[in-house]
Amino acid sequence: MQKLRYYAAPKAETQMPPSSKAVHTEFLRTGRISRSREDWLPDERRYLSYEEVAARTGRRLERAAETTHERINGFHRSIKFPKVIFHRTLNNSPHLGYCHVTAARTNFAQYADVKWAFYIANFFAELGGEEVFFEQIKQNYGRMYFAVAIKPEAEAKSMTIDRSFRDNGLLFQTVDPKEALRNVLMLGARDAELRKIIAKL
Repeated sequence: MQKLRYYAAPKAETQMPPSSKAVHTEFLRTGRISRSREDWLPDERRYLSYEEVAARTGRRLERAAETTHERINGFHRSIKFPKVIFHRTLNNSPHLGYCHVTAARTNFAQYADVKWAFYIANFFAELGGEEVFFEQIKQNYGRMYFAVAIKPEAEAKSMTIDRSFRDNGLLFQTVDPKEALRNVLMLGARDAELRKIIAKL
């Protein structure tokens, strides 16, 4: 895979409007060389390191996660999710990443006490591979929202995808923020009455 290079684009307010006068005709007319800044070539691009790109990506993802968490918790006073926000960027593509928003537990008809985590990614992909969780990454979607079943991993002392629930542990995956909100609220609803209200949204 070709290694990507990133550069810092100049801010819109620092870009000078193109000059209306032609520089060469000004020189022929007056014999003077213009020293004004806009008549010269723009500054060279400043290339960014992968660490700088990953940091910028992380800040954007965490801002999106903060907003999403506020919207989820603002729906109904009986539904409150913990705020557990952290992000990861993809190796060799630090402009792509995903952010953990919240985690909770729920009950299904055949499964009791299923722990799950909700994420936002700034790309779309097929989910659930054994070795590589994100497969066939497509960048033409703005965001992807998904939730996976999780379980504690004793050796690593961390959480891992619970593949006993489904092959890929996936509870839902969507590019629609409203559908994602509805799905998270359904997972967090404690009783059937609240689920009926959320289903009508």
